[in-house]
Amino acid sequence: MGRPDARAPRQTAVAADDRGFTTMFPEAGRLRPEIAQSWRRSSLSGLRPGAPADRFTVLDVDLRSRLLVAATPVLDAMAEELAGTGFFVALVDQESRVAALRFGERSVRATMEGLGAALGRPFREDTTGTNSIATAFELRQGIAVRGREHYLEAFKRLSCYGHPLIDPASRRLVGVLDITCQTRDDSPLLAPFLLRAVRDIERRLLNGAREAERRMLAAFQAAALHKTHPVLMLGNGIVLANPAAIETLDGADHALLFGLTADGPSVRPATRELALSSGRTARVAWSRDGDSGGTLFELFFLDDGANHVPRRARPDRELERHRERRLPVLVRGEPGSGRSTALRSLAGPAAPAVLDAVDIDRRGERAWLAALEGLAGEHDGLVAIEAVELLPEPVAAKAARVLRTAGAWFALTTSSAAELRGERAALAAHCIARVDLPPLRARRDELPELAQVILARHTRGRLRLTPTALEVLSGHPWPGNLRELEEVLRDVATRRSAGDVTVRDLPPAYQGSRRSRRLTPLEQAEHDAIVAALRASEGNKAHAARRLGISRTTLYNRIRALGVAL
Repeated sequence: MGRPDARAPRQTAVAADDRGFTTMFPEAGRLRPEIAQSWRRSSLSGLRPGAPADRFTVLDVDLRSRLLVAATPVLDAMAEELAGTGFFVALVDQESRVAALRFGERSVRATMEGLGAALGRPFREDTTGTNSIATAFELRQGIAVRGREHYLEAFKRLSCYGHPLIDPASRRLVGVLDITCQTRDDSPLLAPFLLRAVRDIERRLLNGAREAERRMLAAFQAAALHKTHPVLMLGNGIVLANPAAIETLDGADHALLFGLTADGPSVRPATRELALSSGRTARVAWSRDGDSGGTLFELFFLDDGANHVPRRARPDRELERHRERRLPVLVRGEPGSGRSTALRSLAGPAAPAVLDAVDIDRRGERAWLAALEGLAGEHDGLVAIEAVELLPEPVAAKAARVLRTAGAWFALTTSSAAELRGERAALAAHCIARVDLPPLRARRDELPELAQVILARHTRGRLRLTPTALEVLSGHPWPGNLRELEEVLRDVATRRSAGDVTVRDLPPAYQGSRRSRRLTPLEQAEHDAIVAALRASEGNKAHAARRLGISRTTLYNRIRALGVAL
């Protein structure tokens, strides 16, 4: 739940945005609900209906991907059937980038290229608005978009039908297939024609996966022969392991190894030291097997394993040191990053006495300060104030006097994006120890382990996350941090009682995530600055751009390039 004083303005802002949307697009009330919602998403992204369709960034496309290998014969057959017509077929990949194009006749190619149909062009609702590629990708279901239903003016003379492609082996979205024509050529036969092609591609994907599995097994057997150290082959939903790997690695480690491939080379070997969930450190060597598409890992432990302690069992040394000295501590972190958990860890065996600044509106300043005075004078353990950035200036000044006079051991929490000023800054200045909690997106290597621990807490160990599910969770941006992860796993626990948790057991919105390219330290800093500016501006991109000192166009480009979750 949001904080009351922060929530009300947000509701007002949303209501104002609704009024602005209906004023700007009065025709939206006559659209189908799924089309109207797509228009709303397109508008909120900053895209305007009059934006030119031929302004876009071209991204790299893997022309040897499993999807293209499976789809090319089907696309060629479609092109033969459509020869001499005004139809156009597009295939986009799992990142919604155009991966293949087929045109019924040469004039159609010229027309569609003028509208931005180019290899590598991303078709998303924030770049191309409502259309059967971007909206099918967003909704994960087939959809027709006809004429005036398109968001961009440039597309309104077209009709199109798009349908998602689902990998039968992993049940993950791997792309969208689309057929487009002029509105005068629209036909109810478009949907069944396209659906037949979708089923053909999915069948070829399944057959290709089986062949890849055979090649992967052969490559693994050759690599693992007579090896006593852990050897694994990880592929599309497949884990092959020798006895040493089975004994020393778990699902969290598999997800961690999967993550290495986001940064590693395609075929050339690479190495890295890695801390495993057991607490042991290993040098990991990995390389992609070009024939099967799997990645081969070999692990060489850098310790004998005699004294290792699991990471999850290690106390937070920083908080432990502050507890031993009973130092006043300021805990900073994004919402959901574990500030309350840090307070409990800091307090030790005795529970902390906590007051939240948001309660001032409900209790009144005098009653809230009286409660603080009582706790500071009577509680022997840690006294904590949550969300000090929300304290009124006079209350912050009086709280500082109360804590100083009583000689209490205390801690404060605040948002990492908050800039404390005045009396709030003076109160925080009494904390000579500072603990910064990183957001979950900066702890991707730890996420598989964290997820397993949280799920075990809710199910008493009756459920375990499969490596593929952990990989998918690791790829999510987690704007809500640990709190969001906790809610997702609590939802899983309510729907399953025992066994393995696969990707299909996750909430639908979390089934399509995949590990994105790891950001460099400079890119991560830029990402976090944009997130902080957007939060401070309540999502208003124009205001956020002014805060950052950049143009709104530059902000949109960096949001897309850095994968900022909105």
